[in-house]
Amino acid sequence: MKLHDISAYQTSAEHFFERLQAWDVDLVLDVRLHNTNQLAGFTKERDLDYFVREIEHATYVHDPEFSPKPDDLSAYLHKTMSWEDYAAAYERDLEARGAVADFFKKYGSYHSVAIVGTATDKRKSHAEVLVKVLEQALPDYLTQPS
Repeated sequence: MKLHDISAYQTSAEHFFERLQAWDVDLVLDVRLHNTNQLAGFTKERDLDYFVREIEHATYVHDPEFSPKPDDLSAYLHKTMSWEDYAAAYERDLEARGAVADFFKKYGSYHSVAIVGTATDKRKSHAEVLVKVLEQALPDYLTQPS
């Protein structure tokens, strides 16, 4: 399984979908907490679902299990929590939820997964952390009996 993080912000549809095509994704996993507001542009949940199916011929899933806690996200966005503290809190939350095991149960059959986050020029995204955590767990997942 190949894992990629991609931002829904500060990108054109052309660049976004060229990256998905280059990665040959078969799953676009949207882990944004808020994916229906106007700021999401072409990546609003319903639009992105349609575009992923029609352009990339892949599966689109919005799965809030992998979204950050609203309070943590707010603290990070309002700069009352550092990136390091936010990333650590998110990792702890993933562990407490058993999210890594859930990811492989739900999505383990996919070969190339693009995880949609919210990175911008001025901030990082929890999607980056999720990819790192999943990549660290991937060898264990691959060696488990089916």
